[in-house]
Amino acid sequence: MNWFLNNAGIVDTKSGLTLGDGFLPKMCLRWWEKIFKMHHHYYHCIGSKSLRKRWWKRVLGCWIIGWTFASLWIFWYMSSQVSEKRKETLASMCDERARMLQDQFNVSMNHVQAMAILISTFHHAKNPSAIDQRTFARYTERTAFERPLTSGVAYAVRVLHSEREQFEKQQGWTIKRMDTLEKNPVHKDKHAQETPEPSPVQEEYAPVIFAQDTVSHVVSLDMLTGKEDRENVLRARASGKGVLTAPFPLLKTKRLGVILTFAVYKRELLSNATPNERIQATDGYLGGIFDIESLVEKLLQQLASKQIILVNVYDTTNHSDPISMYGSNVTDDGLQHVSSLNFGDPFRKHEMHCRFKHKPPWPWLAITTSFGILVIALLIGYIFHATINRIAKVEDDYHGMMELKKRAEAADVAKSQFLATVSHEIRTPMNGVLGMLHMLMDTDLDVTQQDYVRTAQASGKALVSLINEVLDQAKIESGKLELEAVRFNLRAILDDVLSLFSGKSQEKGIELAVYISDQVPEMLIGDPGRFRQIITNLMGNSIKFTEKGHIFVTVHLVEELINSIDVETETSSKNTLSGFRVADRRLSWTGFRAFSQEGSTCHVSSSSSDHINLIVSVEDTGVGIPPEAQARVFTPFMQVGPSISRTHGGTGIGLSISKCLVGLMNGEINFSSIPKIGSTFTFTAVFTNGCCNSNEYKSQQTNNQPSTSSSEFQGMRAVLVDPRAVRAKVSRYHIERLGIYVQVAPDLNQCMSILNNGNTVVNMILVEQEVWDKDSGGKALAISKSKNDQGISPKLFLLANSIGSPRANAASFGVYAPIVIMKPLRVSMLAASLQRAIGVSNKGNNNPRNGELSRLSLRNLLSGRKILVIDDNNVNLKVAAGALKRYGADVVCEDSGIKAIKLLKPPHNFDACFMDIQMPGMDGFEATKTIRAMEKDFNDRTQHGEVTTAEVCENILNWHVPILAMTADVIQATHEACADAGMDGYVSKPFEAEQLYREVSRFFQFASSNGNI
Repeated sequence: MNWFLNNAGIVDTKSGLTLGDGFLPKMCLRWWEKIFKMHHHYYHCIGSKSLRKRWWKRVLGCWIIGWTFASLWIFWYMSSQVSEKRKETLASMCDERARMLQDQFNVSMNHVQAMAILISTFHHAKNPSAIDQRTFARYTERTAFERPLTSGVAYAVRVLHSEREQFEKQQGWTIKRMDTLEKNPVHKDKHAQETPEPSPVQEEYAPVIFAQDTVSHVVSLDMLTGKEDRENVLRARASGKGVLTAPFPLLKTKRLGVILTFAVYKRELLSNATPNERIQATDGYLGGIFDIESLVEKLLQQLASKQIILVNVYDTTNHSDPISMYGSNVTDDGLQHVSSLNFGDPFRKHEMHCRFKHKPPWPWLAITTSFGILVIALLIGYIFHATINRIAKVEDDYHGMMELKKRAEAADVAKSQFLATVSHEIRTPMNGVLGMLHMLMDTDLDVTQQDYVRTAQASGKALVSLINEVLDQAKIESGKLELEAVRFNLRAILDDVLSLFSGKSQEKGIELAVYISDQVPEMLIGDPGRFRQIITNLMGNSIKFTEKGHIFVTVHLVEELINSIDVETETSSKNTLSGFRVADRRLSWTGFRAFSQEGSTCHVSSSSSDHINLIVSVEDTGVGIPPEAQARVFTPFMQVGPSISRTHGGTGIGLSISKCLVGLMNGEINFSSIPKIGSTFTFTAVFTNGCCNSNEYKSQQTNNQPSTSSSEFQGMRAVLVDPRAVRAKVSRYHIERLGIYVQVAPDLNQCMSILNNGNTVVNMILVEQEVWDKDSGGKALAISKSKNDQGISPKLFLLANSIGSPRANAASFGVYAPIVIMKPLRVSMLAASLQRAIGVSNKGNNNPRNGELSRLSLRNLLSGRKILVIDDNNVNLKVAAGALKRYGADVVCEDSGIKAIKLLKPPHNFDACFMDIQMPGMDGFEATKTIRAMEKDFNDRTQHGEVTTAEVCENILNWHVPILAMTADVIQATHEACADAGMDGYVSKPFEAEQLYREVSRFFQFASSNGNI
């Protein structure tokens, strides 16, 4: 039955019946139950492999034997069908011929009977007779076509012995006997034939008086003297019907024939006349001679196109000795059909025997069909056999693969455990080393000691960075690297990265700058740590391989570059940050998907969507990458050359990790590099708009200003002297972030023109080091001494890259020496420099800027807080306790999870807990779960009123102490395990003081707003 599914249920395609929705689940359930039962039975009954093979061999053997017998039966059945059809065909053809022969014989018989009536009417009823021999011969010859099966017609009159003499005189010839002609052979020479003898004396005679020309030799012959004719004549006159003789050789031709005899009566007889009455009324006898062989030949000639069978005609009056009337006497044991013939004489019996001329052909259809079915069955058996073998092989392979999978999973678990163990074992002492060095820096140290401590801290942080990179690569390979989604300030992130590399850039004297388009929102949602990691890797490589020129980081929206592709893409040395040639950055994003479609239709505009698609470029003027090494830039642990790691250090996995992180941010990364010119790395990343509402974002775009400008600089005006347009654009971007209006002058003359214009009041002048060094005419001195209408001179600032040269040149100006602002420019440093020079204060602004936290606010937050620190390592306890005590916290230290459970059993007076994960006896996970269970039980009893007022501490109705994990395992599985255990956060080792108080302050702020501990 054919079924198909539609929306209403199941439809039977044969009956059109639609089955309801309830039928399908029941039917499927039954099918699945049967399948599962068969599957269960299969694996329980033939579970062993050897038993299954033996069972399948038996089934396959039975299949082959069964289909062999089936094909033989099909062959027999189809052959029998062919044979039956052959029999039916032979019967049909034989009956057709018998019917035709019988019909034509009946036609001739009717005409002979009609001639008998004609003779009775025109010969015996008229006197004189109207018929003589000539008339009879001519008539019979002309009407021969009406008797197609007769070879001649003759009429014999009845003559009594008393009438013989008169009759002979009348006829002019003597009545002759017939039996002598039958006994004597027929001579070839007609003239040599002997004259017949006169008929012997007998009661009556039947001499032939009329005859057709074809049998005119029978005239005067007495029919009663012939053996067959006498019997035939006597039966004819007695019965009144046509009578046939037995087959006998005809006179002259000696071919087998029969004579049909009708009696001619004197008068009309009644239908019930007696034989005697018929004999007495007889006048003569009309006979029609039939040459059977000729007749049958004529009939078969009419069916010449169908002569595929052989015909025999028999007189079967005597069944024991049938007389062959036509056909060969060769017996054939093959297929034969017998059709009966009725020639009108009930005494004589005739049959037609038919058989095919040729032997039956081979039953090719039966042979091919049965053979084809057998072949198909064998092929199906082979397919099943191959399938079973394949399934067995697949099962073996599956079991083998499952074993390999278990080994691989075990190896992966071992690898993860190894990484966790190694990370823990390295980070734990590093935590102590860096923590103690940080605490040592707070003591009284001379300059040399401070340098030693800083060197030790840098080496420790480098080791931690290397560990982080290796762990990141391991997480990438295992697919366990995931991104966070938190709100962050993109500009603050890049300012922090600039601070990280500012020292190295100043030592090398190279220009380091960041430019972020005003179209980029102030706040984004994404993973700031991973974004910082990408920028740090790219800028770190640029710092390594750049000895002169600049490193320039730009951030735009992808839509900006699509709508205006010439944004910051100039390759001429005059239009670069430092005047050095750079690689064309357009080649670095040529293959990006973001630029593969036309126009802005391929991306959603940032103003109308929450998704922000950034494109970030890091451009340097370093040594570049050789063409032969560019293909392996993003390959893990691969360096451009063998001397790179020895000269510049590094593991070669930073770019590989960056590419993976960019991919997780739904972006792409590529580069363009020219040896001895420089490299430009560009990547895209998709973030979510972090502005509180769309109006805030639209307001930022309309004003082309970031939303966090310092109020103390609002309304001030500055003149920036810089001949390079790109560098001036970057400096102007950072100054305007403080809310200062900036005018750009390409040289000092233009600056003087602006100062001499009394319409504007200039509060500060910022001169690029390149302009300052080239000034030899004292214009800078004149600018520094100039005063506005209020008599106040604008503050003069010098923007410098290196530490030594500008201060030396500035010494000649004495009291008018400019204030040096060291690049790279960033908001926090620029604001501090301007505040010191101008004398304004940041009133009422205690918020952190660019990640720098206020120690005073933290001391006010942590002062008096009681914090429990649990760690089995005494060094870690000292580091954590020292960091928290610096900000006024009351710290209690313990070394086991069991003690933590006792101290944190509600009610207690602890505000937070830092707990190590890996501890002997009871680890941090188990201890946290136990503490959360105790808190839940206490809260439930409080809600049901089972807790007394004395037990409730400070009216706290919902006990939940913040527990933060101190872990050296930074893999994702550890973080997930912390959350599953009920911990509120984690701090990775080695940690600094800021990590500790940031986490604690987050929960204290949360607690203050919710009323929970």
